[in-house]
Amino acid sequence: MEVAQKIRLFLCDAGISQTYISQKTGISQSKLRLTFAGKRRFTFKEYETICQVLGVGVETFLEARAPQHTQTAAVHTECTKR
Repeated sequence: MEVAQKIRLFLCDAGISQTYISQKTGISQSKLRLTFAGKRRFTFKEYETICQVLGVGVETFLEARAPQHTQTAAVHTECTKR
């Protein structure tokens, strides 16, 4: 699930309106609508500001991901051989 979808569900569950978030963060309602519709992504600053307004840490809506590059594993193996 995308970060914006997680935030939107959090807002819905908490009874917080997008208008409130817009007013507290300074992010326009049109940007919020586009982001929650999946047509744009939050900038990190927008995301950080939303988390601050909601009183949650920036890690709240993020998922840990495994490294995408197989080269990373090869470099790690090479480093441990020394």
